[in-house]
Amino acid sequence: MDNGAHPNPPTLVLLTGATGYIGGRLLKALEAGHWRIRCLARRPEFLQARVQPGTEVVAGDCLYRNTLRPAMEGVHTSYYLVHSMGTAGRFEAQDRIAARNFAEAARESGVRRIIYLGGLGEVTPSLSTHLRSRQEVGEILRESGLPVIEFRASIVIGSGSLSFEMIRALVQRLPLMICPRWVSVMAQPIAIEDVVEYLVQALDLSLDQSRVFEIGGADQVSYGDIMQEYARQCGLRRRMISVPLLTPHLSSLWLGLVTPVYAPVGRKMIDSLRNPTLVKDPSAREVFGVRPRGLSEAIERASGNEDREIAATRWSDALSSAGLPQSWGGIRWRSRIVDSRTAEVGVPPQVAFRPIRRIGGSTGWYFANFLWRIRGALDSLIGGVGLRRGRRNQDNLNLGDALDFWRVEAYEPDSLLRLKAEMKLPGRAWLEFEVKGDSLHSTIRQTAIFDPLGLSGLLYWYALYPVHRWVFSGMLRKIAAASGSK
Repeated sequence: MDNGAHPNPPTLVLLTGATGYIGGRLLKALEAGHWRIRCLARRPEFLQARVQPGTEVVAGDCLYRNTLRPAMEGVHTSYYLVHSMGTAGRFEAQDRIAARNFAEAARESGVRRIIYLGGLGEVTPSLSTHLRSRQEVGEILRESGLPVIEFRASIVIGSGSLSFEMIRALVQRLPLMICPRWVSVMAQPIAIEDVVEYLVQALDLSLDQSRVFEIGGADQVSYGDIMQEYARQCGLRRRMISVPLLTPHLSSLWLGLVTPVYAPVGRKMIDSLRNPTLVKDPSAREVFGVRPRGLSEAIERASGNEDREIAATRWSDALSSAGLPQSWGGIRWRSRIVDSRTAEVGVPPQVAFRPIRRIGGSTGWYFANFLWRIRGALDSLIGGVGLRRGRRNQDNLNLGDALDFWRVEAYEPDSLLRLKAEMKLPGRAWLEFEVKGDSLHSTIRQTAIFDPLGLSGLLYWYALYPVHRWVFSGMLRKIAAASGSK
């Protein structure tokens, strides 16, 4: 990828989806190319820490059209990388609303071009709801009358991608795999680096009308072939047994138990895997200077990044990976329940905060980890995110990071960490750690906050209160010990 300065960049590029997997990678590529960038985000504070100086971050939500016009002022090209796969219910209806709002706002604001990434799949009556929605979004964007460059991609292979994390977890954890029918469906996987390169080169394309480009890697393979290639590179022997009667619902629950993919996303993803996703129109290779990698190289690069734990972005970073933020409008909270406790330690704040900064993921929760795993498994079974998202980096945190079944809502290095729960709950919950002190000692305050939703929320809290009290007190005690206090 050419990361040099671009000689004639457009006035301004608007990027949506920068908190997501592909959008986050594209953001870094655009910044490396010295483009003028404005990012649209529902929660700008979650993204601000990840952008370079000079990259603008503004608040906006494609579901609310009135928030889009200010973000599009002076924009030449807009990237549309928004989708609602992580939401509950009929995600295609929300995708439809968001695309229409974006297209109309872009036309009214004088945007010159829209670049969109959708999904491959031949239009047939059996086309999955997910792929049909991705292609419908492209149609809605084109209805604006603006030139739209739509890329349709197959499986994306890259460190941290949803597809790759699923494959990696299945192969690493299951010597014998019971495989449903979708494992044999053909696809044309493409490396994340090649997807990003297509998206960047589209800025230079001379175009006054809409075009659809199908993009894929150098190899046409099945999901089973991808898993076997990953196993080969890891030196593992894996056997697959086909079970054609395994339904998408059962497959999604199965994935939720052994992979980072929790059931709602898994069900939508598997539904799309029943359709072949092969490139039929080779024009992308003729128009763009991209020579896509083969499967072996794509997996090798992705595995290398995973092994070094430097995945630049992860699918679970997207706020939509946990669904839209729940609206509690019109509901009167009976009471806010607060459980707070402190511990004194004989170390400065930066030392006392160190174990807090590393909490979750492979570090665990310092106390009663078996209970956290049980809670995560139960959450996965009822359609929640469970614990399998882990965390992006075991040493560093950013606002908006997914952390097991929490999300980083506030973070001040060596001082404050507040996590908002994204597991299934009859209410809202937060877990906060605050450290204050001087060069000789510190006070660690741990606070659990719960806003119960009606009687069910109150019953939930008080039924589990003895367990919560035991777990939280033990956690604080272990964190204090881990800080090095005698």
